[in-house]
Formats: sequence, C-alpha cells, structure tokens
Amino acid sequence: MLRQTRTVSLMWLSVSVLLVIAASGLSPEHGDAEAARPEPPRSEPPHFEEDDYYELYKVLVDTVDQVERNYVEDVDRRELIEAAIEGVLKKLDPHSNYIAPEEIEEFETTVENEFGGIGVRVSMDRGLLTVMSPLVGTPAYRAGLLAGDRIVEIDGESTDGLRMDDVVGRLKGKPLTKVKLGIVHAGEDEKIDVTIIRERIHVATVLGHHREDDDMWSYLLDDDRRFGYVRVTAFSRETAQDLRDALDVLKKGDVRGLVLDLRFNPGGLLECAIKVSDLFVSEGKIVSTEGRNSPAREWKATEADTYDGFPMVVLVNRYSASAAEIVSACLQDHGRAVVMGERTWGKGSIQNVIELENGRSALKLTTASYVRPSGKNIHRFPGAKKTDDWGVTPDDGYTLRLDNREMGQLIDDQYERDIVRPHRNKNGVADDEAERSKTPKERESFVDRQLQMAVDYLSEELTQVEKER
Repeated sequence: MLRQTRTVSLMWLSVSVLLVIAASGLSPEHGDAEAARPEPPRSEPPHFEEDDYYELYKVLVDTVDQVERNYVEDVDRRELIEAAIEGVLKKLDPHSNYIAPEEIEEFETTVENEFGGIGVRVSMDRGLLTVMSPLVGTPAYRAGLLAGDRIVEIDGESTDGLRMDDVVGRLKGKPLTKVKLGIVHAGEDEKIDVTIIRERIHVATVLGHHREDDDMWSYLLDDDRRFGYVRVTAFSRETAQDLRDALDVLKKGDVRGLVLDLRFNPGGLLECAIKVSDLFVSEGKIVSTEGRNSPAREWKATEADTYDGFPMVVLVNRYSASAAEIVSACLQDHGRAVVMGERTWGKGSIQNVIELENGRSALKLTTASYVRPSGKNIHRFPGAKKTDDWGVTPDDGYTLRLDNREMGQLIDDQYERDIVRPHRNKNGVADDEAERSKTPKERESFVDRQLQMAVDYLSEELTQVEKER
C-alpha cells in the first residue's frame, strides 16, 4: 500500500499485455521506477499573482457547481472532479496521469512486480481458458499444472464465457487463501480438481536462453565458446540481484562473452537501472537527472564487484525504453558494450507519484528528465526528427531492423523458450498436436538475425584475443 508520505520517482512506459497472461494480476512492469526519492515540488507556481489564482480556481468551482445543480441529468460529484483532474493532465505529456482509487492496487502491483496468486500464464484459446505456462517454483508449478491444460472451473463455477478480467480477478487473491480449479489435461477428457494455496508471486525479469530438463534457465548460448545470454524483460526491485546471480553462474563457467538482451524491455525502476549499469561499469557517470523544480542529481559507478574481462553486446529494438535506455546508453558511452539492433523508443522523462486522499488515489507527474553519460538527450520530444538526438542508436555498422513479420516470429520464439514443461500424455509422450497443425514453412526454425549478429561479433572478438596470445 502506498504510504502517505511516500513519493516515488518513476519512468513509465505502459502496462504490459502480460497483465492478462500472468493470470493473477499484473505482471512485469512496464512500469517504472523508484529512484531517488525527491521531496515533492514545494515552490509556488510561477507567472501568476495570488489573486489571479483565486479567480481561476473560482471559475473551476463555479463550473462544477453549475453542472451539479443545473445539468439535465444527475452527475456524480467525484466523476466531475476526476474529469477535471484528467483534463488538466491532458495538457501535459502522456506520462502524467491520475490514478483513481480503484486503480491504486493494480498500479502498486505493477511497480512492485509482485502479486498474490497462483503463478500461471493463461490465455483464451478458441474460447477455452488454457494454461500457457506455470511460473517456475510457484504454487501452480508445484501443483503440476502444465502447458496446454484447460481450466474449466474456478471454485466450482464454469469458466465458459468468462472474460479475461474475470479470470484474473478470480485467480488472484491474498496469500494463504485457497482456490479450487477444475483441470482437463491436453488430449484428455476427464476433469480433475486441484486445490492451490495462493502465495505472493514474484514475476522473474531475468531469463536465460533456454530451459534445462529441470525447467531452470540455462544462460549459455554456446557451450564450446562459452558465450552467455541473459534477457531482461523489465527492471523491478529484484532484477539487479537476479542478474547478479545469473552472472555469478556464468562467471563460474568462465564466460568469454555476453549478450544482454533488452529488446521489448519497456523500462522499470530507475534505481534498478543504476544498479544494473553498475554491475558492468567500474567508474564514471551512469546517469544524471535534471528538472525545472527538481534538484539536479548524478549517479556514478563503483569499482567493487564489477563484471568485466569479456566482450559484451547489448541488444535493443524500437520497443526498448526508459530504464532499458539508461543501461544501454551507459554501457555504450563507457565503451563497455557494443549496442546492436534498432534505435530505441526515446523515453527519458521521470515521474513522481504523489499521494492524494491519504493514499487512496495518486498523481503521477513528470518532474524531470534524465541524461546519458555523454550528455546527449534520450527523450523523444513531440515533433522530434530522425536526425535529432534521442533514444539510443546502435553502434556504427550494427544497426539491423527487423520487419513486422520477423518481429512477430521473434516474439513467438521468445515465448516458446519461456514455456515450462510441455504436456505429456499418459504414455509420457509430449503432445504434438500444435506441432502437427503447423505448415512446413511454420516448422522451419526461426533465425534471430540480431542475436546472430551479436554471436558473430563475440566470435570475432574471441578469435582476436586468441591470436594475440
């Protein structure tokens, strides 16, 4: 719950479609960031004398009063006030908005990247509520739910005709409460009942290249050349530590090159982006912020526990934004990594979340922007041209833009890698109905050209090192 005195610095992009997939509420952020925690702006607004403000406020109050008393139909007072607030914010940038009381819980879930639920991704497949994948280590995973299972009942009520919002609402809940599911395994007709105790679910944001037989991630792209691969999907409170754990595994395996995949990463906590950058940079500026009524701030790298001694590639695309741009810009400006892929989104503003009504509602207001170590701008302002400085552009010779078809294939390929344990029938054979339904062209393995470019670069670097020995 937001505390009354808390002000949270945010860099916000959008709520991800994984709200639906996570099956128990909001999932990885697309949200942003508790960073520095500056005090809310306190100075008086400029340009107007106090009497002018009173007159302007009186116009607003009189308008609401006239609508309440004389409009042809009754209008709820709260709806009027919230509409007025939203009207004010529409004059600002798209990242400043009002968070109504009914949205506060979901907003906090997004920022914290945690929720109370069973830990399963679901989708509607031809009208049937189907398990896409349980999250490893969650109640759903331990209960034996498998990809392809159909959820036909929730607490004794049929899921037929339920909207996804209804499903999310029924599956999520307070930790230690129970939910009873009616499950039909893929390829079978008999319903079985499974009772699951909800827990606080943390959605992993640090993923590997593929899953091992025990469903845990492998962070190796190439066992022989020992190239590591880590995909970060968002920057939440646990991301930096989870990434450190993955890097420790790679370090023990004598990693000789690393791909940090930030494609489709919409951002997250500024504090986390700073910690992640500090993992790879030993000195110098990581990022700085500046605003009209916010004190300028600067964060610098520390030498302790830096992961270096191997070449590194950061993959980005046109949907990499906010905190993902802080990390890629920092590593690029310090020459720690080569950035490959596509020019990033260009989201370089910071929002403060200011509590209203003792925490029942909140205002998310843009108060500052951040600047990369080189001093260049990241934010793409309205009307910005391609030739202007914004976003993070790949290093010379390493721009590779995927068309929409390839982007769709990349998303599908990543999803297939994320899946936990395909369903197996009574004979222990993986159900291949989905595979049989594919056309020969669809069965062809997808070649991730951006990732292949990264591997080629690391191979060249490794060859060069070996020549110099």
